[in-house]
Amino acid sequence: MPEENQYCTFHLGNFIFGVGVREVQEVIRYQQMTQVPLAPATVGGLINLRGQIVTAIDLRERLGMPARDPKALPMNVVVCSEDGAVSLLVDEIGDVIHVSSSQFEMVPDTLVGPEREPSQGCTNSRASCSWF
Repeated sequence: MPEENQYCTFHLGNFIFGVGVREVQEVIRYQQMTQVPLAPATVGGLINLRGQIVTAIDLRERLGMPARDPKALPMNVVVCSEDGAVSLLVDEIGDVIHVSSSQFEMVPDTLVGPEREPSQGCTNSRASCSWF
């Protein structure tokens, strides 16, 4: 019997991405950010999450995608890392989906650049390819 995993999905442009639900601490609406002088462009800023200072990473910048419309406020997917909580700035929150190991495929060799590094594989179970 194939193993089944759950992923919290989110949208960046026309792409659907997912993070394992066990890594997700919470999903929250836009939070006011404090800019960090001299920080890399991928750092969107710092947010105050109930007294905890959390670094917000702009995934559009990290993945080399066009900038978000300034009027469109990002959502936060707060994930747990080895160094603590990190917020991923995304366009829209999706659903939690179940993906069986039989649907999961390795990252294609044609995927190059900054998108490849955080990718573990994909599934074509939706209309567009979802990356996890």
